[in-house]
Amino acid sequence: MASHPDFVDYVAEQLRQAGTIRSRKMFGEYGLYCDDVFFAVICDDQLFVKVTPAGEAVFPDLPKAPPYEGARDYIWVEDVDDRDTMTALTRITCLALQEQQPKKRRK
Repeated sequence: MASHPDFVDYVAEQLRQAGTIRSRKMFGEYGLYCDDVFFAVICDDQLFVKVTPAGEAVFPDLPKAPPYEGARDYIWVEDVDDRDTMTALTRITCLALQEQQPKKRRK
């Protein structure tokens, strides 16, 4: 079952305080970006955020599950109405992902 654009728009609106949120349709589902950092997917109208050590440390009780068959576990955000938790998780995750990206070399 593919995700509905209305759900994607709702999640993006809930996350507006985390940064500039945009979605991209991918294989019938959606990838989410915050300030150009790919941090989450929406599959079957459910939000899954990439797992980082920082995110796990701050939110150890959030469940983990693969967003689709064969995928690694992501943090499954069951309550997309909890704007504060979603915003904090997004900020922490994106900061950690930015730090993991290799620095570009100057020529």
